[in-house]
Amino acid sequence: MMRFCACVLTALLLFVLTSNCESQVTNRKYNQVDSFRQLDEVLPTPTETRLGSGAPGPEYWQQRANYIIDVQLDDEKKTITGAEEVTYYNYSPHPLSYLWMQLDANIFSPDSDASLSATAPALNRLSTEALQRIRARETFDGTMTITELVDAQGQELDHHIVKTMMRIDLPQPLAPKESVTFVVRWNYEMNNSDLIGGRTGYEFFEKDQNNIYEVAHWYPRLVAYTDYTGWQHKQFLGRGEFTLELGDFLIRITVPDDHVVAASGVLQNSADVLTEKQRERLEKAKTAKSPVFIVTPDEAKENEKSKPEGQKTWIFKADNVRDVAFASSRKFIWDAMHHSVDGHSVMAMSYYPNEAEPLWSKYSTQSIIHTLDVYSRYTFSYPYPVAISVNGPVYGMEYPMICFNGPRPEEDGTYSERTKYGLISVIIHEVGHNYFPMIVNSDERQWTWMDEGINTFLQYLTEQEWEDDYPSRRGVPELIVPYMRSHNQVPIMTNSESILEFGSNAYAKPATALTILRETVLGRELFDFAFKEYAQRWKFKRPTPSDFFRTMEDASGVDLDWFWRGWFYTTDHTDIAITDVHLFTLESPDPDVTKPLKQKERDEKPESISDQRNKDLPKRADRYPILKDFYNDFDDLDITEADRKAYQRFLNSLDDDERELLEERRNFYVFDFENLGGLVMPILLKIEFEDESSQELRIPAEIWRRNNQRVSKMFITDKTIESITIDPQLETADTDTDNNYWPRRIRKSRFQLFKESKSKNPMQKAADAEKDDDDKEEEEE
Repeated sequence: MMRFCACVLTALLLFVLTSNCESQVTNRKYNQVDSFRQLDEVLPTPTETRLGSGAPGPEYWQQRANYIIDVQLDDEKKTITGAEEVTYYNYSPHPLSYLWMQLDANIFSPDSDASLSATAPALNRLSTEALQRIRARETFDGTMTITELVDAQGQELDHHIVKTMMRIDLPQPLAPKESVTFVVRWNYEMNNSDLIGGRTGYEFFEKDQNNIYEVAHWYPRLVAYTDYTGWQHKQFLGRGEFTLELGDFLIRITVPDDHVVAASGVLQNSADVLTEKQRERLEKAKTAKSPVFIVTPDEAKENEKSKPEGQKTWIFKADNVRDVAFASSRKFIWDAMHHSVDGHSVMAMSYYPNEAEPLWSKYSTQSIIHTLDVYSRYTFSYPYPVAISVNGPVYGMEYPMICFNGPRPEEDGTYSERTKYGLISVIIHEVGHNYFPMIVNSDERQWTWMDEGINTFLQYLTEQEWEDDYPSRRGVPELIVPYMRSHNQVPIMTNSESILEFGSNAYAKPATALTILRETVLGRELFDFAFKEYAQRWKFKRPTPSDFFRTMEDASGVDLDWFWRGWFYTTDHTDIAITDVHLFTLESPDPDVTKPLKQKERDEKPESISDQRNKDLPKRADRYPILKDFYNDFDDLDITEADRKAYQRFLNSLDDDERELLEERRNFYVFDFENLGGLVMPILLKIEFEDESSQELRIPAEIWRRNNQRVSKMFITDKTIESITIDPQLETADTDTDNNYWPRRIRKSRFQLFKESKSKNPMQKAADAEKDDDDKEEEEE
């Protein structure tokens, strides 16, 4: 009869309840799932569009959309008014009778799905700020109003708005290899980020009565049309971000004439919007060894006092990007520095108010440059001409060539260690998003982990190259343990809007999985080669999870289906216990050697308390000796001539090689392991010997392939083992290290001593308050 401990049954039940039903099959007679079952039945069938190797096929296609956009920011009304000319290219083999566009600003409509499906906050205790935000969200309407939609000839196009999506009905189907051009005009009111947060908004500064605008998902954008899902027009609910087509953008941004603007792309008309001094500084920044102020802190302070006399239009050009964003304010300091990435010229630039100093001028642009260096080494050379970090109301959000980052020092200019590293980390993360998903253009609306998880993994690698002992918060196996042992989880392979514990699931867990895959399963050389192959295969293309999984296996030459299945398709965790250790030595067939040893072992065996007390009891056989026979004096451990003759016959039957085996004197250890967490993983051992030496043994995960619950491993050595430790360097996110030791260790902890005190009752508190009031009156008199 097979026995199961409760924790194994719990893990098995959790697996069955949370796993994709098609990704696992349970053997009912053995009561185990097949952890090494191949993923072929789960992953989509390869085609000439997406090959079984994970590479784009000869028939791969993707759409393209080019934009010419004119937009005006009204600083008084806090509104955006825009017009765009869009040219959409149909490179698919399908005729399209309609197009879909994203109107993501409609997430701020009172009747948006995001608003209507929002769950109730905890109302037992609410801050005044929280209540203000609730009331503001109740009344604010940021709906994007479409004022005109016409074709290239000015003829009106039928359209239908479905909350955050808009369908454009074409007069005739758009044939493959053909394009269509149309014009959209729109406007909407921007959200105050203090009251209504999001990925876009403005921040109002009470002290100087100015704003910083960070403007994102601000124009109607073409929905991605793909070979794997058709139109990706899932509603924008807030978490599932953006799935977009690549294209070329020309953006003309009209703002108050005292504003400084940062945007995706290269500034085209610096002579019209910058002073002569600013243009000279910008030129100087191209050869400088450290960041150069284009707009100095003093100039920014003077700008804060100014009133606009009119408007200026800043023109930017961004090629081969999937999106554009911009920021605008009269408060901006602007610094810049040229950097070469594998010979490619990049301007790294930062925009921030004086409230961000001295933190931002010290770290922002340097963090950009460091990110480009490290990410490019692991993937491909950064292809764009600029990389920008902006400080404003959005804590961390990414767009091609520009990102928004929030950390600032205190009002007195001091800052905590957490703020410092928070700034560096968020800039690394958001600039890193240029690679994933801006260039490796994955489907964020469906799979958050493909951009956030992969990017967090690279963020961890980049942080570790910033300085020794960098306090990374994600990517380290030990840090994911509390989440892995928790019950409030879904698999990584869960749609973006259905994820529980969003940060842990979509950021930390996949980042940790890739760290383990790199350090423990594949090794750095194999992993880095395969990962770079994935990045380069899918640069400026749109991969799916199967393309990533298949490419990593194809380029590494290692079957990793068990790893993807466990880490990405289940909620199992690592908990491998060493349950027993057996020592075997070769027994000599010579009775003159073996039987004395056995006699000694028998004599040294502890005598039970009952045997000790029973010795003095009168025995019937002593009183009646007739009851004794041969066996009363027989000892099967006595050496006999028959034993010696049998031994000699055995020796005579052996050849020379077989006789040599009799000299084997090494120790044969058998280690018993139990998989309590359900996740099959390599078993990593540190074996320490009595002579104070040690040895590492790294057993691949395939040891679990026939039984994923219990396995035994033989280890042969000349030495005597003193102790054994599983996962000594904390590589596998093992959730219970107490069972990682043989022999077991005493669990140590400490307790604190305190003196009990009695709290005051309400009457005492009221009396104290009355006394304080009397004292205050006496002082005033």
